[in-house]
Amino acid sequence: MTETVDYGTFEATLERSNRLELALQAEPSRFLVLTGDRPTGRLHVGHLFGSVENRVRLQNMGVPIFVVIADYQVLTDRDYGDDIAANVHHIVLDYVAAGLDPDNGRTSIFPHSHVPELNQLLVPFLTLVTNAELNRNPTVKEEIQASGRQQINAGMYTYPVHQAADILFCKASVVPVGKDQLPHLELTRAIARRFNARFAPDRPVFPEPQPLLSSAPAILGLDGSAKMSKSRNNAIELSFSEDETAAHIKTAKTDVDRLITYDPERRPEVANLLLLLSLCTKKTPEDLASEIGDAGASRLKSLLTEALNEYLRPLRQRRRELEQEPGFVGRMLNKGIAQAREVAQQTLAEVRQAMGMAYGIGGR
Repeated sequence: MTETVDYGTFEATLERSNRLELALQAEPSRFLVLTGDRPTGRLHVGHLFGSVENRVRLQNMGVPIFVVIADYQVLTDRDYGDDIAANVHHIVLDYVAAGLDPDNGRTSIFPHSHVPELNQLLVPFLTLVTNAELNRNPTVKEEIQASGRQQINAGMYTYPVHQAADILFCKASVVPVGKDQLPHLELTRAIARRFNARFAPDRPVFPEPQPLLSSAPAILGLDGSAKMSKSRNNAIELSFSEDETAAHIKTAKTDVDRLITYDPERRPEVANLLLLLSLCTKKTPEDLASEIGDAGASRLKSLLTEALNEYLRPLRQRRRELEQEPGFVGRMLNKGIAQAREVAQQTLAEVRQAMGMAYGIGGR
């Protein structure tokens, strides 16, 4: 294994992503997207603006999409599992209320813990990477540091390889990512390349998935921290009531300057609220800041509360309707699991054949 993982330059990746976006618009059905989330809590507006709306956009363009709920990966940096079932339940409601449609024949939502064929890919994939590569992965380093743990389990180190199994089981050609996820995807591309070279040089099994970089801006937590997160109590969940939304926005951190300006570097908290308001109203943050002027943070928070509640009203109404449908979440997951397993069984059969492990015993 002499090849090293080349993370390349961000500029080159951005250029490829821009070309990929044009190709998706021209021939959406030619591609297959894999995307997803860890079920660590209910989805919030950071998820909505950062990734979910883009998934809905791609789906509506006609792109087939697998949405993985990465439940096993919750166990890599958390000691509990009691909330996973509830979190998965609420995430499915959030997804569908936001516009993902598992009944359209193109969109599948599934937890990877229920697709055993997918997880079987982890073993051969682990033979294609080195410990040094896993140690060097910058995203893993950041996640280990963020976990605050003194002892790190092996699942944390192999997280990128499991993610590769999530992506490659369905032979995804496109993975929407933020800049911080690029190292994981580059390792996936290396695994695909190495598997093909080692086991299937004449008939490659796996494509090398391409990153589709998100153009969505990062949403900070209401407390001004770097990330909106339920665990930090700084998030506006999609399932909040309008009163809960108002109460959370009221506590949002701002600063002492009464004149509202859009200055992300020097006034990140105020800029974050302006950004959220911009996403809801489709006006620029700069124009909104000018409109508010010296009316201060209270006026900014009032406008954001009104705009965000209006923006989320149809989603929340749809979510309430879905909650009243007996067995809805289970039906969606069963459908997605069946679709994912059908694809994963075929891929695993090809993998076994390529590795010389089919043995002529039939079945998948």
